[in-house]
Order: sequence, then structure tokens, then C-alpha cells
Amino acid sequence: MPARRIIACLDVANGVVVKGVRFRDHRVVGDIVELARRYASEGADELVFYDITASPENRCVNPAWIERVARELDIPFCVAGGIRDVAEAEAVLAAGADKISINSPALARPELIGELATRFGSQCVVIGIDVDAQTDATGNWRVVAHSGKPDAAHDAGRDLLGWVREVESRGAGEIVVNAIRQDGLRAGYACDLLARVRAATHLPLVASGGAGTIAHFVEVFERADVDAALAASVFHSGDIRIDALKPALIAQGIEVRP
Repeated sequence: MPARRIIACLDVANGVVVKGVRFRDHRVVGDIVELARRYASEGADELVFYDITASPENRCVNPAWIERVARELDIPFCVAGGIRDVAEAEAVLAAGADKISINSPALARPELIGELATRFGSQCVVIGIDVDAQTDATGNWRVVAHSGKPDAAHDAGRDLLGWVREVESRGAGEIVVNAIRQDGLRAGYACDLLARVRAATHLPLVASGGAGTIAHFVEVFERADVDAALAASVFHSGDIRIDALKPALIAQGIEVRP
């Protein structure tokens, strides 16, 4: 397996970076460009920006701030937020993003995945999947649409593992699984859930939701065999710096990029 990646996540609303707990009660944590520059200097392998209210508000992410970020970064970054067609994706990539991520628009129209992969290549197409609590004894989990705005969030009516297999078959290049119940709690990643997703797909898998300690990163790489671990609040607060995290992972025998 290639070296594991560390990804810093920046949730964007009204032009600033915000962070909540379980996708609710968001508070402002900083400026988009300032935080992006900080994480790049600390050694993040990638950044991902989620315009969390774009899909619920039926709009696409604004390319203007993407251009500002692109002028400052020399590492790859991915952008998500209401991208519903090839033209909108093209505008985001033209503004400087390296990848585009889709979530609710893909649930609404799965054909979009293939359209984007055909136009830009699978390597540019990331599928975000927001997952809520287990629903029954069979181990099914709820896939949630429009999760960035609590009053618009709803069950997408999709079986998680079935959806994972479908997005792979339609040409996606990577999957990010966001565990809503772990989000912002810093109690650890949903390793059991992620391990089941890992067994269901050959695509690169990114873990999201729950990082609080360096041990949590070690655990998710070892137990769930994910390709990358994404975190937000623990990086925003400075409780874990990426330039301290990476040497600690190497000391545990986990290969990461310098």
C-alpha cells in the first residue's frame, strides 16, 4: 500500500471556516486562506474544503475563494459543495482545485458520478458518504443527505455498503466516509464501520469523524486499513499538529509521507 495520507478538513460556511459537533452547532474557527496555509506548512498531504450549506441551499460552491486558496497552496486540495453537473465541476477545477467531491448530488442523481469520471478522470472524483447510527441488527447504517444543514438532513434511503459498491462501479476514484455520530467528539474513528467499508471496495478510503489523539490515527490505520485519515477540530485547536503527528505515526511503523 502507498504511504498513508493525512488530510486536514475545512468546513466552509458564509466564507469562513466553521466546525460543529455531529454536524450541528457550528462556530467560526478561522479564515479559509490562513488555515489552509498553516496546514500546508505543517505537512498536510492534502486539504479538503466542504461548503456545508451549498447542497441544502440548492447552490454550488463559490469559485472565488477557491481561486484565493489555489494561489497560496502547493499541495493538492479537494472541494465539495453542491456540484450537480459537469459545468459546475469544471468551474471548480478551473479555479484551482485538484479534485471535486460530491455527496448529496450523487445520491439524487447517481449518473453524475459517471459523467464526471468520463469528463475529468476517476482520479478527480471523490464521493463523500455521511453515515449515521446503525439502524438494525443486520448491521445496516443510514446514509444521510444534506447533512450540512440540520433542518434539511434526511435519510437518503440507501444501504451503506450497497451505495459504496455502486459508486465504485460508476467510476468514482475515492470514498470519504464521514461518521456523523463520531464527528467533533474526539473519541476515535468508527473503526468497525470503516473496516466493513474497506472490505466492500477496492477504492482508496478516507476515514472522517472522531480524531482526538495520535492513538486514534494509529488505530484507524491498523484496524480499518484506510488509505487516509481526515481530521478537523483537533487540528484547528492545535491539540495535534500535523508535523508532530507524522513522526509519531512513523515511530509506530505506519508509513506516511515526510
